[in-house]
Amino acid sequence: MSAVAQPAGGVSERTRSRPGVGAVYRWELFKLRFQKRTYLGLGASALVPIIFVVAIQFRHHRDNGGDFAFASYLTKSGLVVPLVILLFGAVWMFPLITALVAGDIFASEDHNGTLKTVLTRSLERWQIFAGKALAAATYAVVAIAINGTVAVVAGCLESGFNSVQTLTGTIVSAPKGLELVYLSLLFYLIPIATVVCIGLMLSTITRNSAAAVVGTLMVSLLFQLIGILPGLGATQPYLLSTQFNAWQGLLRQPIDWSPIIRAVWVCALYGVPALGTAFLVFLRRDVAGG
Repeated sequence: MSAVAQPAGGVSERTRSRPGVGAVYRWELFKLRFQKRTYLGLGASALVPIIFVVAIQFRHHRDNGGDFAFASYLTKSGLVVPLVILLFGAVWMFPLITALVAGDIFASEDHNGTLKTVLTRSLERWQIFAGKALAAATYAVVAIAINGTVAVVAGCLESGFNSVQTLTGTIVSAPKGLELVYLSLLFYLIPIATVVCIGLMLSTITRNSAAAVVGTLMVSLLFQLIGILPGLGATQPYLLSTQFNAWQGLLRQPIDWSPIIRAVWVCALYGVPALGTAFLVFLRRDVAGG
């Protein structure tokens, strides 16, 4: 009786060609290219800085002062524009843009009745979950990168690629300022990652895209509300909303790492349980009914 030839290493061709997390990830990114909400979020990320710079142009001859960080420098250096947008974008804009995909990526499968089909493609549930979660995170990263880059370009066209004054009054060169801007965007992704986890959790639990997207935004706004309620000031350092300001530690001389370190573990306290809940709900989901 002749033996069946095996590939080198004893691994069958079928096993080697079995799709994994990477295949799910690439497929999810491919699907995002054809969804309106993808371009709605990315379009808003690009459009908001342009509108903001146009508004600066219209008030160029008025008093440029303000009661927020970098207000007096808006017309002196375009590198300030992305930083100001980071200040105000945490209220609703960036959480909403992030939630558009994170809150939909599982719920849409339920709505369309396609999850059972996906689970028949020689894939483990954890692989599907990981691929979808990575795709949602990638979308958030791209949205923040587009927003920051458009803000830098539009701001510099309006106010010039000039030196920047830090929050401690130190003047740094334009190249150094640009480096600080992109480092700020990088650390801004820490709380954004938590929003992604919350969106994934609500997407798996509610099985409804609209409920998950709106719910994620409401959770973000709830943290904002708690932070301004009288008598709850002691909770502010541990709120998710506060961690959206951690990047400001980079704009001090010397750099203040304490808010950034706090943001890492505080966001983990919110994000890890949310991601774990989403994972467990997805693993136990009954899709027999479609």
